[in-house]
Amino acid sequence: MPVDPYILLLLGTVGLAALVPARGTSADVASGASTAAIAFLFFLYGARLSTREALDGLKHWRLHVTVLACTFVIFPLLGLAARGLVPVFLTNPLYQGLLFLTLVPSTIQSSIAFTSMARGNVPAAICAGSFSSLVGIVVTPLLAAALLGSSGGGFSADSLLEIVLQLLVPFLAGQVTRRWIGAFITRHKKVLGLVDRGSILLVVYTAFSEGMVQGIWHQVSPLRLGGLMVVEAVLLALMLALTWYGGKVLGFDREDRVAIQFAGSKKSLASGLPMASVLFGAHASLAVLPLMLFHQMQLMVCAVIAKRRSQDPVPAEAGETAAVSAAGPASASRTAVGTATRSG
Repeated sequence: MPVDPYILLLLGTVGLAALVPARGTSADVASGASTAAIAFLFFLYGARLSTREALDGLKHWRLHVTVLACTFVIFPLLGLAARGLVPVFLTNPLYQGLLFLTLVPSTIQSSIAFTSMARGNVPAAICAGSFSSLVGIVVTPLLAAALLGSSGGGFSADSLLEIVLQLLVPFLAGQVTRRWIGAFITRHKKVLGLVDRGSILLVVYTAFSEGMVQGIWHQVSPLRLGGLMVVEAVLLALMLALTWYGGKVLGFDREDRVAIQFAGSKKSLASGLPMASVLFGAHASLAVLPLMLFHQMQLMVCAVIAKRRSQDPVPAEAGETAAVSAAGPASASRTAVGTATRSG
């Protein structure tokens, strides 16, 4: 199974931070640039995301409530349950990162891609991913304030204020200005996509540099890293099973169950990395490690599942619907998703 090239870039950035971490004045410059990059990233995110398209899709409200429940209720509950794995499998900092990843919103791009590959309800996946991202801008910081603070994560009211100023305000500014700059962003989506990725790489470099300077990485041993990967594999397997079989219990048809599984079992790297940088500061390097590993794991596993789902026998009427869904959402996808960061 091929590795996501962007993950290789992220790992290369981590290696650069380990070999040449930013110190002193250069660290101050990198921190300031990272803060500006995060704000600009969420401004672009708000300018791309069509609130109208996401809200129009709420006609299929049962599916969207199910996806939101998986993303912001079941995932966090499983994260809280993992507290019992400390200190046998996880150190407390790694657990904080694991708990944080369970609070992050769902992806957009990969949810759509895998749903289309598996002949599922693509329009529903578009709306579910978009709506999850909209809700996550507000809900993820609130959940972090409630759960990370009570779990010893060092979350404070100041952290929540930083989230509002660095993430929510730029996002809302992007939403407000979308009517004027939306066409420009669509025309230059490739260039702005590179800006997205570059911004995230800068955030990762800054976070891991701070971690190296403060010696945080001495807390992670190969054994702990292996334990984290096992825990995340179990977490992903549980969510994939719950979203698929839970959809059947709730009476959804095959196409909707596919959308629920791929939108409800994923976590967004593009949204999570900037949020972690704001929330955890110098400890962000350990906080984002579980999310980076989970991101690659979900891509590899879901690619296999989507390929197998594509070979499922589909009734004639449902097959026609799936074909239309797979072929028709191109324009809707461009409207609702724009050029959302491919890594998320």
